[in-house]
Amino acid sequence: METMLATSPEQLAEFKNNGVAHQLIDIRELYEVETCYIGGLHIPMGEIVARIEEIRLDVPVIVHCKSGRRSEAVVAHLHKMGFNNITSLEGGIMGWIDTIDPSLERY
Repeated sequence: METMLATSPEQLAEFKNNGVAHQLIDIRELYEVETCYIGGLHIPMGEIVARIEEIRLDVPVIVHCKSGRRSEAVVAHLHKMGFNNITSLEGGIMGWIDTIDPSLERY
């Protein structure tokens, strides 16, 4: 699989801590979001195209899932649709837990 543009957990933490304008989109299923959540807009992967108007064009957009695989696929699809401000969170929420917030529940 071709490597897509990605945002590291550290970069996302820097955005959050410093108030840098961005949009975080969680594409996991509801049961996953209920297990652990790092904020952002919840749009399940299967609803992305139907809810495309909710994706901002004026700020960096970071898409995340559990491990990064689903978000990489979504980012690739959105790039083909012309979005150039979208990246995937490296390692997904598990990468976030590993490097930023180990207090969150792993699943």
